[in-house]
Amino acid sequence: MEKSILSLCFFVVILNFSCGQKSENKVITPEVVPFTAELFVDDLQIPWGFAFLPDGSMLITEKSGELIHFSKGKKTKISNVPEVYYRGQGGLLDIELHPDYTKNGWIYLSYASPEGTKKGGHTALMRARLKNNALVDGELLYKASPNTTKSQHFGSRIVFDNDGYLYLSIGERGARDVNPQDVSRDGGKIYRFYDDGRIPQDNPFISKGGAKTAIYSYGHRNPQGLAKHPETGEIWNNEHGPRGGDEINIIKKGANYGWPLVTYGINYSGTSITDKTEMGGMEQPIHYWVPSIAPCGMAFVTSDKYADWKGSLLVGSLAFQYLERLQLNGTKVTHREKLLPGKGRVRAVKQGPDGLIYVAIEGKGIYKLIPKG
Repeated sequence: MEKSILSLCFFVVILNFSCGQKSENKVITPEVVPFTAELFVDDLQIPWGFAFLPDGSMLITEKSGELIHFSKGKKTKISNVPEVYYRGQGGLLDIELHPDYTKNGWIYLSYASPEGTKKGGHTALMRARLKNNALVDGELLYKASPNTTKSQHFGSRIVFDNDGYLYLSIGERGARDVNPQDVSRDGGKIYRFYDDGRIPQDNPFISKGGAKTAIYSYGHRNPQGLAKHPETGEIWNNEHGPRGGDEINIIKKGANYGWPLVTYGINYSGTSITDKTEMGGMEQPIHYWVPSIAPCGMAFVTSDKYADWKGSLLVGSLAFQYLERLQLNGTKVTHREKLLPGKGRVRAVKQGPDGLIYVAIEGKGIYKLIPKG
């Protein structure tokens, strides 16, 4: 959807007035913002993910396959990065540190991997340690299968919950009628692991014959945002819809999120996918976008550094090239703001250890939002 949606935005806006329910709150561009945007890391092409090391430096993934260490204004390429399947939406994707990184040094990467017996690639998860600007002790924890030469919907984000479980999102790889609703197949799922890649025995499909036992939830399309709620500890995701129908969901054990049996979107051609937006036994999103913003990356604001932002959810827009702030009352979106309008395709957003917000934008780099006053 990432490429297609740019040329379709005009038509989706028209669609927005003629079918389906819109978001209750229109996104506004505030007259005054509580920050100035400073380019913190320059000259990046597609900075897919980034993570802060304990010393305040940063590890950044470039979708093309480079892992970059940024420290004190200097970029250093890390060696021994896994081979990636760099095609379409595939490449080197997310990065996350172990919650006890200072004790064990584990770094987790998701990426499109060509490993396997068939041509093409599929999403994989690995961990490694960093030593002398190289990845060492690398371990492949999970590799989705089978490979396919399709270029879309790899996912993929990584997040840890409060109990130390690791969650990984994988898109349905362009096989919407096959993968998302079938728990015996990879793709269109959120997966849950122990930190070493073992599969928890209380995963929901552990006893189901033929199931991929790492699956935690299913019926997803292309989830490119995962974040832990700072108060409830729940895992939230955002995911691309087709033409319309991007979603924010709260991930529940064994739950079915409906794709493609229910959706608020339609085909890119303008034809219907289904006339159903809800169905018994399937979860409803807590928020959806029509037209699609093409959401990527997400972060909760826990910092007091920005006026009235604490408790908000930040989501990047690839299609409309801005950062969206969603103000929440529990799970209800009560207000939406468009930040950094026209700055570029927002690929990732995180709150740093300094309490500041950092935003990765394609073709530019990573911006730091410096509070005013």
